[in-house]
Amino acid sequence: MGTIRKAEPRDLGAVNRLLGQVLAIHHAGRPDLFKPTGKKYTDDELLGIFADPGTPVFVYEEDGDVLGYAFCAINQQGSGSLQPLTSLYLDDLCVDESARGKHIGKSLFEYVKAFAKEKGCYNITLHAWDRNPDAVAFYKAMGMDIQYYSMELICDL
Repeated sequence: MGTIRKAEPRDLGAVNRLLGQVLAIHHAGRPDLFKPTGKKYTDDELLGIFADPGTPVFVYEEDGDVLGYAFCAINQQGSGSLQPLTSLYLDDLCVDESARGKHIGKSLFEYVKAFAKEKGCYNITLHAWDRNPDAVAFYKAMGMDIQYYSMELICDL
């Protein structure tokens, strides 16, 4: 059984490895948008994210190995016609491909849910790519519902 904790500088290598796995999934589904290789964040950007209380990153660690993460952001809304509320945006959740099926994702999600409640968040939101049906199915199994649709039309220029 693993533990979940806040990400630390020593987790850079593992988080970068997992970010690479997410990139591979996104590239497979949308090669028009995602490059086959690259980094979403520089190491300095990751360290800044780790240190910022408004963007908590949690890692799942088992026997000294980081097998998953959850990138979060705490957001405030409440201008114009929107009700004032605090929301937790789940920017990214990944479980190492070698550890999938062990309920690590569910453990991370439940941890994020408890954290959001502790912080007084009204809801948890996220974006899931339509061409990543496993992620969509996972989030539905966690009790999430569709809030709105984001649609596109690709223009031939």
